[in-house]
Order: sequence, then C-alpha cells, then structure tokens
Amino acid sequence: MHRFWYLSLFILNAFPASNAQNHDLLLKGGHLIDPKNGLSGQYDVAITGERISAVAETIPTEEAKTVIDASGLYVTPGLIDLHAHLYWGTNKGTYLANSFNALPPDGFTLQYGVTTAVDAGGPGWRDFETFKEQTIDTSQTRVKTFLNIVGAGMAGDPEEQDLADMDPKLAAMKVYEFPEYIVGIKVAHYKGPDWTPVRRAVEAGQWAKVPVMVDFGRSQPTLSIEQLFLKELNPGDIFTHCFADAMGRESIVDREGKLKPFVMKAIERGIVMDVGHGGGSFRWNVAVAALEQGMRPQTISTDLHTGSMNAGMKNQLNVMSKLHNLGMSLEEVIEASTWKPAVVVKIEEELGHLSVGALADVAVLRRHEGKFGFIDVARTRFDGKYNLECELTLLGGRVVWDRNGMASPNWEEADVPPSPGRPEVQQFINPPK
Repeated sequence: MHRFWYLSLFILNAFPASNAQNHDLLLKGGHLIDPKNGLSGQYDVAITGERISAVAETIPTEEAKTVIDASGLYVTPGLIDLHAHLYWGTNKGTYLANSFNALPPDGFTLQYGVTTAVDAGGPGWRDFETFKEQTIDTSQTRVKTFLNIVGAGMAGDPEEQDLADMDPKLAAMKVYEFPEYIVGIKVAHYKGPDWTPVRRAVEAGQWAKVPVMVDFGRSQPTLSIEQLFLKELNPGDIFTHCFADAMGRESIVDREGKLKPFVMKAIERGIVMDVGHGGGSFRWNVAVAALEQGMRPQTISTDLHTGSMNAGMKNQLNVMSKLHNLGMSLEEVIEASTWKPAVVVKIEEELGHLSVGALADVAVLRRHEGKFGFIDVARTRFDGKYNLECELTLLGGRVVWDRNGMASPNWEEADVPPSPGRPEVQQFINPPK
C-alpha cells in the first residue's frame, strides 16, 4: 500500500544529503515507549509530512526543520481509547445514540494524548450514516465505532430490548459497506434471561470478520460469565467493564476477593479483558484483587460519556494512571492503550506504534511523582505515587495539543507576519456571492 513511501524513506535514510533538512519535525531526547517494536529507552523520533520518517538513538538536529526537546518526557504512539461514547446530538431520551449523554470527541481526547477513539455501540445499522456525518466527519480525532447489534443503536429502553431489531445480517452488511470506520459489533444492556442478543452479535461478527464487544449484565436472573467466556464468545472478542462490581452482573472475583479460575482460562483462550471504566464499572475491590493475582487487562479504555467524565473516570490518562499505580508497569500501561487496542480492532498497520512509515500519531507524556488520590465509581479513594499528563499530541504529524508551547518558537524570536484575521468568521460577515 505504501511501497513508494517506504522506498523513499529507505533512500532518504540510506543516502542522506549533507546538512539537508530531511525531516519536518524532530522529537529529541525523549524516553520512547513503543511496545510493538520492543523499544523502551532514549530515542529520537523524526516526522516528515504525516508519517514517521526515522527512529534512532541520535538524529542530528540539523536534519529537521523544527526540533522539540522531549528530555524528561515519554514519547509514545498516539493513545487509542477503545470504549467511548461519541454519538452526540440533541435527541432527548435516546441515551447514547444522537443524544446529550454522549460527547463530541475533540474536547475529551486530544488533550489527553488520545488520537483515535472508538465509539462503543452508539450507532446501530439503521443510523450509522447520521453518526458518520455528525461525529466522524466533523472531528479532528480519528473516530471508529463498534456497530450496535440493535438497529436503533444505544438508545436506551425499550429500543435496546427489541430482539426483532437485532439483525446480524443487516449489521454485517453495514460493516462491509463502511469497513474504514466500523471495527466491531457491540451488544449491551439486554435484560432478558437468554443468550439471543450475544449470539446474534457473535453471528454478525463472524460474518463481517470483526470482533464483538460485550457489555454484559442486567439479565434477570444473572447469566454466567464463565459460559460467556468459554462457550459463547470467540477468541478476539472483548469483555468490557472487566473491573465492575454491579448488581445484575457477575464479577470476575468472588466475595472473598479470589479471582475466579476460568478468567485466566478465558484470557488464554483469547478473550480480551477491557477496562471500560465508565460511571459505574470500576471498583477498587475488583481491580486490586485481580491485579494482585496476576490478571492484567489487555486494553485500557474510558467508557467516556457525561456520567463518567467528571466522576471517577475523568479521562484516558487518569485511568492509565490508576492501573500504573496498581502495579502495571508504564510499558504495560502504554501497550494496553496503543498497540493492543490497535491489534484488537485490526488497525495495527498504521496505528498504535511508531515504526518508520506509520502514521505520525504521537503522545508526549509527563509522569509526575508525588501523592495523588484516585477515586472509583463508588467514590472511594486509592492513594498513588504516579500521575500521567499529556504535554504534546501529534495527529498525522500535526500539532493538535501543546500544553506548554514546546512546539512553538519564543514570540520575541519569531518572525511572524500580521494575522489575516479569522477567515472562518469573515465568511459569515461577508458571505461569498
């Protein structure tokens, strides 16, 4: 696909011109964490256009037009939030489908290093095009989605209880129609005491060759997660809200805090454990016990919506900080927020890593050390030593977030012409004839 790009990069790196500024931008002196390529140490990263053009222990500053000092900071692939709710709109009473409860992504992603966010089932096969027009087409953030098995999407009840609207063939057809944007199938919130919604979602996923994400719970009586993990789902399918302890949903640990033995069997089988923090699905009693017994979530995600952003969840980096303080190494936390989710939803060719030729989605993070308090969905506190913050975010090689102006020249030294004003405003003041 990118053979000419890779060939040009090979020629550029193999036969560099003397003192030529081969790269547009150079991140210099940072601690690179790139799990796909097994890198964790001091490396320079160069960018040309929208792609990574070189990664090396040292790249001369004279080879780049702009040099950014990343000393003391961590340079990582752009973060991927595998579970968010971005189908925002003004329809009252439709929960997370074209509603007030979902959020426009750019205000809740880029400043936290998230360059790719995946909506977890807001749109269904009936209204995907509306979601595309309202969210995907209007956002800087790269937006993908899991398609709800319910045609009406995540519109709340009674829509999400309608078995007649759960059509695996029509869902799979929509995936085939929009493969660039739809990366999986979602099933959630069903209250009935049977497996029909899960089985229809799995059927759609098999037809479309995409994974299924399951938000499991609310069934009366409660259905078995052991059966879900070992019999109903396929390897590569995703169990989100893995650290939940909620009514109607079986927890992965028992009341004595012991990890249920089939959980590790499920992971070995290929079932993906996703955090999906949300407003009601992350409890310290589950997370602490699970991590102490060796269970690591493969993917870290937010379950971003209006009910979680200002509560215990806050943002992707806050959730990552929690897992880091619970014992996951920084490398593990970065992997679960970059490379692993990219692999899970099959976007790993260009995203989730900083290989030469990959899209230049980059997060530059600072790890603060001190005493920090983190709260779960029950509003109980855990005190931790580390807290992650984003200094710089690059999306396709462009600076889209710069907390302290590290990518900008000092105003006294910059030769900047007068501003042309605000053309986006002028077009309304003096509309074209």
